[in-house]
Amino acid sequence: MKILHFSDTHLGFNDLDIINENNINQREADFYDAFSQVVEQIKLIKPDFIIHTGDLFHRASPSNRAITFALEKFNEINALNIPFILIAGNHSTPRTNLSSPILKIFENFKNIYVSYNQEYKKIEFEDVVFHTLPHMNDENIAIEQINFCEANIDENKKNIMMMHCSVGAWYLMSEFGEWVYPSNKEYIFEKMDYVALGHWHGFGKVGKYENVYYSGSLERTSLNDKRNSKGFIVATIKDTLTIDYKEINIRAIRQKEIDCEDYETSIQALDTSDCQNAIVEVKLTNLTPLGSIDIQNKQIKELFPSALSVSIKREFKKDTTSSNIDNLEAISLEEYFLEHIKESCNDLEYERLKQKTQELFSKYEEVSYDTN
Repeated sequence: MKILHFSDTHLGFNDLDIINENNINQREADFYDAFSQVVEQIKLIKPDFIIHTGDLFHRASPSNRAITFALEKFNEINALNIPFILIAGNHSTPRTNLSSPILKIFENFKNIYVSYNQEYKKIEFEDVVFHTLPHMNDENIAIEQINFCEANIDENKKNIMMMHCSVGAWYLMSEFGEWVYPSNKEYIFEKMDYVALGHWHGFGKVGKYENVYYSGSLERTSLNDKRNSKGFIVATIKDTLTIDYKEINIRAIRQKEIDCEDYETSIQALDTSDCQNAIVEVKLTNLTPLGSIDIQNKQIKELFPSALSVSIKREFKKDTTSSNIDNLEAISLEEYFLEHIKESCNDLEYERLKQKTQELFSKYEEVSYDTN
């Protein structure tokens, strides 16, 4: 028995405010491309079952474009006559009972089985039972549903458990309404042939359990996820379980560092050859407040003309001289900069940089950031 397991596709996610040639947010298009790659792999691999462990969409009320894309791809999958089981994740579960669950739109597909409504659902075939536990907003309800799951284990068939939650403290993501699977119920895992998890965006086995896996997401919703490769799992169940992780091709994220203590040398040594169409994160290290003002973001971004986007992080050098500021919390960051500048230069230079600093901070105050 061969099962293709993928998760956390977050269709409709977008950021960066970059529009492609089709007038679609480029990052949104990247997520559609990642999903399309998996659909093409499904056609090649031809698994016995396909499972998706939550967060199909990025929002509980996705855009028309995201819904249209999903329906087109689900039509392709449905035509393969392979059973496709998917569960709701926290991103696609309404926070109130007033909204209709988005996964209902797939209920009329012949080969697609959906599990939502924050309740256990048993999906049974001739030789296998899928025990589905979608995202739960209420821990008390979750315990009750886990008990239903345990009561429905069939020793005469293969048993596959599907969940969208955190298992083990190291997977906590601190998201709104996150469901944490109770550790005192982990013994159920040993009764399963495979436990397929969603919510954590990195591929990996959970703790001591050889049959419990996160497939990870197909794309990156944050730069903090840059270290994880992206792909899906092919789980083969015979006498034993075999896990084969298949990586897909997604947009690269590159990290670059510029040492501002030796700025010119660091710039000359900078390798930008791998940054074409990449998301680039540049870290400026060993900055002083005075040096930071003279280094504009625009001039850093110009070093990466072929990148899709460039973000800049500034890391300040610890001051070896003690600053004579008694109450740091009572002053603004702008005033803090000006205090350092005043200590570091003469009056004429201070007046020049003071005006420049005030202009810089006034621009920053006009910008609002989306922290997806």
